[in-house]
Parts: sequence; structure tokens; C-alpha cells
Amino acid sequence: MSKVAVVYWTMTGNTEAMANALAGAAGSEAIPWDEFSADRVADYDALAFGCPAMGDEELDPDFEELWDSAVPELGDKPVALFGSYDWGTGAWMEIWKSNAIDAGINVVDTLIANLAPDDEAIAALEALGTKLSA
Repeated sequence: MSKVAVVYWTMTGNTEAMANALAGAAGSEAIPWDEFSADRVADYDALAFGCPAMGDEELDPDFEELWDSAVPELGDKPVALFGSYDWGTGAWMEIWKSNAIDAGINVVDTLIANLAPDDEAIAALEALGTKLSA
């Protein structure tokens, strides 16, 4: 079983709920963004990063700083991106995924949920957690 880091930032708890579902299926714990640093990337076989849409469909600036510092350390490790949104169309996730792929990140999947994750989103997160830990 692969060791998986599930790192997230949340404002309302929706992305945290997503992180907990993913981490539970991966046999790991969800890690708040401010308890993780780029030097810990090497400790994991796969990683998932979660951040809700903020402002004009963008990442939270503090979370984005962590993400940017982790990017050079990720190498070819499988990475999933996830988060919740309340408005818009999910453009923040498409931009994040595109930028990650352009940076050479091995993005294996992305998942978004409108507000709190529903049963379908939880099932998809659990499947992703299982995939990352395999």
C-alpha cells in the first residue's frame, strides 16, 4: 500500500469533508495545509491537494504558496487535485490542473463538489483514495 498525503485548505468545511473521505479510503489522514511543507513530499508515494475556489475562481493565496513550493518536489509521483466551490463553473480547477500538467506534475485525477460533497462526490473521492493508495 502506498503512503498518501492528503493536504487541504478549507474555509467552510466542505473541502475538509472531501479530504477526510479521500484520506479515509487511502488509509491516511487529512493534513491541513499549514501543517504540511514541501520538504515532507519525499515521505509520500502519492499526494492529493485540496483547495476550494476563492475570489474570481482561484486558489487561496496562502495555499497557493504551499502548492508552488511543493511543485518542484513532486517529480513523477501521482497527484490528485480536489476542492469545492459555490459559484462559477469550476474554472479554478481546470486552470490549476492545466498549470500543474504544464509544470510536469503527474495529475492522475481532479474532483470538484458544489458546496458540501454529495454521495456521488464522496464515492468518487473514496475511489480516488483507493487508487492513490494502490
